[in-house]
Amino acid sequence: MHRGGSLMSTDASISTPSPFSTRPGFVADEATGVAAHFGNPLVEQRVLGAGTAVVQVPSRGLITVTGPDRLSWLDSLTSQSLKRLAPGVSTETLLLDPSGRVEHAAGVVDDGETTWLLVDAAAVESFAVWLDRMRFMLRVEVADRSADFAVLGSFGELGLPAAAPSGVPLVWLDPWASIAVGGVGYSDAATHPARDWSYRETVVSPESLAEVAASGVPVAGSLALEALRVAAWRPSLVHERDERTIPHELDWLRSAVHLDKGCYRGQETVAKVHNLGHPPRRLVMLHLDGSDTVLPAPGSPVFAGENEVGSITSNAIHFELGPIALAVVKRTVDVSAQLVVRADGIEIAAAQEVIVPPEAGAAAGVPRLPRLGAVRR
Repeated sequence: MHRGGSLMSTDASISTPSPFSTRPGFVADEATGVAAHFGNPLVEQRVLGAGTAVVQVPSRGLITVTGPDRLSWLDSLTSQSLKRLAPGVSTETLLLDPSGRVEHAAGVVDDGETTWLLVDAAAVESFAVWLDRMRFMLRVEVADRSADFAVLGSFGELGLPAAAPSGVPLVWLDPWASIAVGGVGYSDAATHPARDWSYRETVVSPESLAEVAASGVPVAGSLALEALRVAAWRPSLVHERDERTIPHELDWLRSAVHLDKGCYRGQETVAKVHNLGHPPRRLVMLHLDGSDTVLPAPGSPVFAGENEVGSITSNAIHFELGPIALAVVKRTVDVSAQLVVRADGIEIAAAQEVIVPPEAGAAAGVPRLPRLGAVRR
């Protein structure tokens, strides 16, 4: 496997100051070194969501796959239909384990010569190593290019200087706004909070990153992007996934799974749960009581009465919705139940908004077969 620097290169932002650090009000995210905010995260949410600001995406890594077999190979390994992915077209895919549990997620864009996978930085090394081991005799090469580029996020077209090593600008348009071909969604498309979601990620060279930072374009921090993501019910590999997660629980069949494509690892579980069963857990958004000014951290337990039914996965303070969170709860939790989150010794009332309903799955509607010997009437 070719490595564009060390496999640990995705942590470079921690030791290398962000070019945006010269902007007024810059406050660094301690984990990544990019901007957490520039003094007013709520205002930054407004300008970012309105499509007039840019954000340096924290913890984003890049894996490339080159070679004539790259798309058919990735198609055979992951959940999305990729064989005929046209240059410049964006999609999303998941790598599942043999039991259908989510191991990795990637934004995908191909430039005609190379397939670019936008992945969470913490997962780059393990994902790239696994892919490299699966090459066998196929004509593919895997590389970690995280050290060679940066990623900028925006809503709408800002004319950012996208890298284009093969002539096709490397811009990934997040498909979360609508149900992808071959996918299925669990919420009403007309009222889904992501129906106007226009988020995109632009791959830029370090030189271009510095040019954007030195320009007059408005900027936002990672806290603003996170709040907009939570409000749009957008799952994240780092936050919403654990070792038991299957795509159905997070509504990830919406954008990252093609139900009619050929075989891939974990497909049996995906098909079985979709057609015959129900996911054991489900994603909800929680509207939190902010009276005690406590925002429960990820991992905080969620209760229905005295029963612990799940936990917080992501949190945010939204400029319109106030304190909100995503949580994964048991499927059987009543959708009208008043929930409570326990954090810092305080009980925080939480009203749930359904993302994945308890009845999700069982799409086949297989009729019951008569018992042996039963008489039809």
